[in-house]
Amino acid sequence: MSRRPTARPDGRTGGRLRRTLLAGLVAAAVVFPVSAAASPNVPAPAPAVLGEGSALPDRYAANLANLDEAARTAESAGRGGRAAKLRAMEAGGDARFLVFDGRGKGRAIEVFGDLETADRVAVLVPGSDTTLDTYQRFRAGAVSLQQRLLAGHPRSAVVAWLGYDTPGTVSPAVLTAGRADDAAAELGSFLPSLARLAAPEAHLSLLCHSYGSVVCARTETGSEVTDIALFGSPGTGADSAAQLPTRARVWAGRGGADWISGVPHVRVLGVGFGADPVDPAFGALPFAAGSGGHSDYLKPGTASLNGLAGIVLGDSDGSLDSPEVSHARA
Repeated sequence: MSRRPTARPDGRTGGRLRRTLLAGLVAAAVVFPVSAAASPNVPAPAPAVLGEGSALPDRYAANLANLDEAARTAESAGRGGRAAKLRAMEAGGDARFLVFDGRGKGRAIEVFGDLETADRVAVLVPGSDTTLDTYQRFRAGAVSLQQRLLAGHPRSAVVAWLGYDTPGTVSPAVLTAGRADDAAAELGSFLPSLARLAAPEAHLSLLCHSYGSVVCARTETGSEVTDIALFGSPGTGADSAAQLPTRARVWAGRGGADWISGVPHVRVLGVGFGADPVDPAFGALPFAAGSGGHSDYLKPGTASLNGLAGIVLGDSDGSLDSPEVSHARA
């Protein structure tokens, strides 16, 4: 945990706090035009109940049926906008959801690829304002990554993990770790079960965008997770990669036009996330993130997509040849 700065008579601590809050508001103003408001009051059925040992085809079928019921329920309630978004998520009946919950902002964990034969699995963890109402934006990145992985390794899969209540970009919650702490507990319990569903001894990588990097930095991982990539990160709340509760390799990258580079890397009274993960002093392995903006990391043809795919496949520049950095806690 980062040390809290002591108050100074010249008011510097207060000034840093004000700058952090202001940066958050500025960031919110930048992304608000491309954010969609969630629809927390749309009625929806309870999620499907499945046993831990349920076969993947049964899981996919049960969740797709629940998704269809959620769309019909929204239509009956006169919520055509949400219904249309849910219909798009069905992908013509081909979508594969490990988890689906249409209530409130929603939960969705979707698989791209053949999970049972995959020995390289990427788990995408999204940032703020990712809900069922903005899901197609998240899904597009997952599809792009999967297509890139398949070009280099057919036995690969991507899991789009919308398994937590993401904070709104225009909200105080996005400046603190409260939502991330809750999400880390969910993600930590999900990863071992995911590893059991994949091919034996599959390597899992966490790819963590924006506020999702705060989630990943708090998630305790086992040996099944070999790599964690933080991109578009505001910080993690830790002073260094060595403080993260994982033995995985930790990577960090930031696009040249990402507005988040302007967020002050301070942590005051629980507000802000401290050290910059792309700072060499943090101790993460760097990957080439190109010149794109905050929402561009998974776009086809970008250096950032190539870099992230390389991390998943174990052939990113220097990932196998450079000395491995230990991130075990002392």
